[in-house]
Amino acid sequence: MDAERYTGHVEPGGSTAVRVLDDAEVRKVSVGPMDNAAYLVTCRRSGAQVLVDAPADPDRLLALLREGSATARLDLVVVTHRHRDHLGALASVVAVTGAAVAAGADDADAVATASDHPVDRRLRHGDVLTVGHLRLDVVALRGHTPGSVALALTEPSGTAGPDAAPGRVHLFTGDSLFPGGVGNTDRDPQRFAQLLGDVTERVFARYGDDTWVYPGHGDDTTLGIERPALPAWAARGW
Repeated sequence: MDAERYTGHVEPGGSTAVRVLDDAEVRKVSVGPMDNAAYLVTCRRSGAQVLVDAPADPDRLLALLREGSATARLDLVVVTHRHRDHLGALASVVAVTGAAVAAGADDADAVATASDHPVDRRLRHGDVLTVGHLRLDVVALRGHTPGSVALALTEPSGTAGPDAAPGRVHLFTGDSLFPGGVGNTDRDPQRFAQLLGDVTERVFARYGDDTWVYPGHGDDTTLGIERPALPAWAARGW
């Protein structure tokens, strides 16, 4: 798919949305009964690949790997949080590919139990993941679950791809940030305050309006679209 046609919207079981950057490609598919998004980030220089969440339908996810690399290489799976709809295919994908598994430190034990597969790396806020020549910054966004993490991919200076913008960030947020609000905190005021605080301080205060947000379900958005609504989110309390 041409990069200009990337919309961030994919139908369950449908075709892959692809965004081509100067140094990376981002592929998005929707799988499973809860319309979960899985994202494959491919380093264009090395062929290294990281899968963000392995929700369901391992055959579709393995086909996604082949779309990104002729060898179906997979270096790492990052599980954004402990909920089963984001890791149902994890053990199957890892069994075929041998990829390492990473998850937020405070969700890692639950991820291992739910998937029946160990977590190789426990992520904390400020950690950096290197996949080929790509750098992914770990942003802890606590509240939806204690160990929820987002990943930030920043386009390097001097990029010139068809959809490139030097310094722009691509943020994979799991269930912590969506179009229209933060993730579900079960109406718990403490969890909501923590999640909104993390999203405000660690995302909106740090990254620019052109930051592209790739959520765990549904369509993508940008921080510029969502930023004006922050006071309304705080006022409604969810």
